[in-house]
Amino acid sequence: MSSEVSSSGLSLEGLGDVEEFVWANEGESSMSWERFSRVFDFMQAGNKAFRENRFEEAITCYSRAHNIKPGDPVILSNRCAAYIRISQFLKHRAPSDSEYRPLNGLDPTTHAALALKDAEKVVDFRNNSVKSYILKANALILLEKYELARDVILSGLQVDPLCNPLGVSLQNLEMKTANMIGRRSHVKPERTDDFDCTLCLKLLYEPITTPCGHSFCRSCLFQSMDRGNRCPLCRTVLFISPRTCAISVTLNNIIEKNFPEEYAERKLEHDSLTNFGIDLMPLFVMDVVLPCQRLQLNIFEPRYRLMVRRIMEGNRRMGMVITDSTTGSIADLACEVEITECEPFPDGRFFLEVEGRRRFRILRSWDQDGYRVAEVEWVHDIYPPEGTRERAELQETTNNVAQHAQSWMRNAQAAAQQDRRRLLELNNAEVMMPTAQDPERFSFWLATLTNRRPPERLDLLRIRDTKEVLDLNLLRNFWVKVTMSGEW
Repeated sequence: MSSEVSSSGLSLEGLGDVEEFVWANEGESSMSWERFSRVFDFMQAGNKAFRENRFEEAITCYSRAHNIKPGDPVILSNRCAAYIRISQFLKHRAPSDSEYRPLNGLDPTTHAALALKDAEKVVDFRNNSVKSYILKANALILLEKYELARDVILSGLQVDPLCNPLGVSLQNLEMKTANMIGRRSHVKPERTDDFDCTLCLKLLYEPITTPCGHSFCRSCLFQSMDRGNRCPLCRTVLFISPRTCAISVTLNNIIEKNFPEEYAERKLEHDSLTNFGIDLMPLFVMDVVLPCQRLQLNIFEPRYRLMVRRIMEGNRRMGMVITDSTTGSIADLACEVEITECEPFPDGRFFLEVEGRRRFRILRSWDQDGYRVAEVEWVHDIYPPEGTRERAELQETTNNVAQHAQSWMRNAQAAAQQDRRRLLELNNAEVMMPTAQDPERFSFWLATLTNRRPPERLDLLRIRDTKEVLDLNLLRNFWVKVTMSGEW
């Protein structure tokens, strides 16, 4: 384990080498050997670049591995470590160095924020691993969120009370906070409109200071920039985006510490726009999506760009719905999708990759800042009772079709070796293939492999009887149709 010093003067403990990606990590996964080999190659290249201090190249390799195998804790852990290292490098870099070797790309705070996102996922996967807490604590320290870092360190010490890096980090952190308290002035600044956003006329929340020197709430600024890339006050052209523009950490900390009650109200207001609750869903009105379906979207309308930014700060989920041609209004059934990849562009557009999750019925909907929000009711298939003959037959049929599906997928991948586009489609379909123990999701996965018109997909969403899906030949006759037509 190694020790680094952050720009705040804190020693970052426990930042050692990255992990190797091995087949043993896969356990009982159904991941094919070819996909594993591709991930393995990217991980080997990333680890080599990391150890040679080529962190941007390492991040690129880890991200490519993550695209093939999302949610792998080893990939996320290594990418998190690379984000932390490059953030440290940028914070230590002397200003005079930029005169001779200017740098492009993300700023150190953004890299630290990306490291924190990966670290939070790693903690979810490995909450009994000390390294997970070390990564998260280091990311929080780089973001100067010392109280949260202390809580994470204490959680890690509950896993391993004898962990030396966490113990040293806790000691350094307590010394740092004690010094900050000793230097802090006891006189609170007067509450004036200097701390207000000139767009919403409220206390600044997550403030961003533009190159022209004006400060706005982050959400207010980018909502304004959806209609033009100029400063709302002085009209200076701004070449910034949500991805590359960091929050002013110092200003945000000053506001939070000196006006805690008003800041808490602003946070509650902001959270209500990003965390909609279990029965509320922002809607993207475009097409019918099925559970277990993966697709790519290009978001360019200002109202949906605002919606995507808010979703990305929340649970990364929205509903996709179509306009019902018979009524002229949005359909009553839709599907929840999760944003698995989000790539912002300099002009404000977003390139998204989404995956279908659950069906829901729209009880009522309304406009919110230009896009639709709905109160929803979740929809599930009605299965035969456990232990009945009908339930056993349903499960047996699903198991048989799953075996044929895996065999067909292997043959199709072998036949498509010279067609990279076709092979990518097959690999994406294989990743989304659910277990046969969930007949409802498995039947929808089969439906995603066929070219169906939107009204037909909408009819599928309305079905709540898995046996009825069988009667529609999604399971019994699907493979005959595929073999004869050669279609998806």
